[in-house]
Amino acid sequence: MGASSVLLFCLPASPLAQPWSVVGGNVISALVGAACVRWLSHALPLPALAALATALAIGAMFSLRCLHPPGGAAALTSVIGGPAVHAAGFSFAFGPVLLDSLLLVAAAILYNNLTGRRYPHSQVLAHPTPHATKDAVPTVRLGFQPQDLDAVLKRYGQVLDISRDDLEALFLQTELRAYQRRFGVISCGDIMSKDVITAEFGTSLVTAWREMRGHHIAAVPVLNPARRVIGIVTQGDFLRHSGLDDYRSMRERLVEFLRPSGMSHSEKAEVVGQIMTPRPKVARLDTPIVDLVPLMADAGLHHIPVVDAEERFAGIVTQSDVVAALYEHRLAEAAPAAVSA
Repeated sequence: MGASSVLLFCLPASPLAQPWSVVGGNVISALVGAACVRWLSHALPLPALAALATALAIGAMFSLRCLHPPGGAAALTSVIGGPAVHAAGFSFAFGPVLLDSLLLVAAAILYNNLTGRRYPHSQVLAHPTPHATKDAVPTVRLGFQPQDLDAVLKRYGQVLDISRDDLEALFLQTELRAYQRRFGVISCGDIMSKDVITAEFGTSLVTAWREMRGHHIAAVPVLNPARRVIGIVTQGDFLRHSGLDDYRSMRERLVEFLRPSGMSHSEKAEVVGQIMTPRPKVARLDTPIVDLVPLMADAGLHHIPVVDAEERFAGIVTQSDVVAALYEHRLAEAAPAAVSA
């Protein structure tokens, strides 16, 4: 149980520390040990019996995909635990081992989630596409592919104490760092728009829509009186909340949606705060723009507010800003080479 605790509380992202690994690995291994004691103790000396029980427990955990290193100790304890453990037989696995494993997992779920760590750490799609199509997201169309990682792991042929999605995320972050080192650091503060149209929670929908249409912009950051970002409202928010699924009546529906009800209390959305996306992703002035590439290319974000060291709104970066910055940077690098040639 002490060894299981180290994995659960110190390495919660490890495949060896997931609930099925902990509960299944400990209980199955204890059952294997108890079975060896019951049916083979008369035929083998204690050291050989302990070695056999541990080996069979490892094989069982591999087969049932619940590999958990402390499970070896559970099998060993079933063999060398003494008369009390031997007398308990299979109930040793379904009694203290199962109960303690379940309590440990429950405590780990509570502790890790309260401290901001994802547990259970289930395998997730590392690059979900926001468009629900079969195309890979832009950041994995070049560089190493997920299938490359799968092929290498298969050829490697050993168990890694890290989940596949975490490993892939580390590789992608490494690629971004290498790109940043090669091409230099361009920060959000260098390319962001500073004279930005903003709104407050109570800004009317009509006002916000007119500002967006008048300035030809697709999103408006929503700020509180302290100029901290509390949300962002986009054209998509207007269309989604107005139920514009019938394009033949789009104009009529939008006009009806924007028209104030004239009532002091209404279920109809009338201010920006009622339709905005709360707590949007933000960047800092010194955030390298390469950090925005996965958010914009993969997650489908088109506008990212930028805040200063005091978390106050400072500007906004759009996909166009990032593309232009990368293009200008590459153009500046190519110019000296063209001259020398």
